[in-house]
Amino acid sequence: MFVDERPSSYEHIQKIQHYFKQLKADFSYQLQVIEIPKQPHLVEHFRLVATPALVKVSPEPRQTLAGSNIVNQLKKWWPRWQLALEESRSDANNNGQIQKPISPNPINSLSHSVELMRLSDKIFRLNQEKEELIRQLKFKNQVLAMLAHDLRSPLTAASITVETLELAQNHQNLQRSAELKEELYQQARKQFRIMNRLITDILQASQTTKTGLAVHCHDILLQVLCEEILEQYTNLFEEKSLVLVRDIPQDIPLVYADEKLIRQVIVNLLDNAIKYTPLGGKVTVSILHRTTQKVQVSVCDTGPGIPEGKREKIFEGYFRLKRDQEKEGYGLGLSLCRKIIRAHYGQIWVDSVFNQGSCFQFTLPVCRQ
Repeated sequence: MFVDERPSSYEHIQKIQHYFKQLKADFSYQLQVIEIPKQPHLVEHFRLVATPALVKVSPEPRQTLAGSNIVNQLKKWWPRWQLALEESRSDANNNGQIQKPISPNPINSLSHSVELMRLSDKIFRLNQEKEELIRQLKFKNQVLAMLAHDLRSPLTAASITVETLELAQNHQNLQRSAELKEELYQQARKQFRIMNRLITDILQASQTTKTGLAVHCHDILLQVLCEEILEQYTNLFEEKSLVLVRDIPQDIPLVYADEKLIRQVIVNLLDNAIKYTPLGGKVTVSILHRTTQKVQVSVCDTGPGIPEGKREKIFEGYFRLKRDQEKEGYGLGLSLCRKIIRAHYGQIWVDSVFNQGSCFQFTLPVCRQ
């Protein structure tokens, strides 16, 4: 019998127990009282829709009586149950069949069902964990293979640059020697940045997979953060002759966010914009006070754009567009960006026109005054 915490439930228990005592002289029965708050999973198992409820577990078929008039329902159904049991036994004897014994303890049947439910849930969770571990192992193997392959190129280029620098030391033309050294230094720095980006992608993905994101929010000025980041990218824009367009109003309200994580998002979007924008192209960074509760940040480029069918997939972990096969990186950055923005209860998406460019945008909550 299933009961809740209402005082009337105990009155129903007493009435039913009293009725069963009257039957005890002629019939054998067992009654177990289950408090729903202590075992709520059984409600779902027996598909109960009202309480109190009395469930006949054995003999089969199972039947449920519910409502405030369970005793009256019992008076109606008990003779039918008893008759059905006697007919079942009689038919079995007449047909010469070996009668299937009724469980001497029907309550054990209930306990057995509960244990089966618990084990099924555990098996389901273990299978999910197994699939996740297999996925992570496959990813690890893929990344190790890509890392070994992708690091070889910048390492070789950096090694050649260092060797060339040694030769430049003996150049007769001092002016030409100085110019050559500067070019080689820039080339070496570029190769080291590529290697650093590859390793950073791996470390960030590993950290978020194992421990999740630790978000420590406080009030931050997005316009100050953006300007600071853009200042650090001056040389990269100059190397590709890119035009940087700023649309960053100074009256943007404070946002409530983790500065370190949001910096990571902006840096990742800027890295992608610079990577995919051709020489002499344009990158636009803008901030918009979209609503009273949201601020929107946009990073747009004039690169090749993203096919419409891939605009959602690029935010999934380990997904890379066909155009990216020759680019450094592992398709982890945008997946991490989405995790970060979602952890701030914001949204991130991309608008894109093929062969004209892409515009990545995300929102953050305005600080509550």
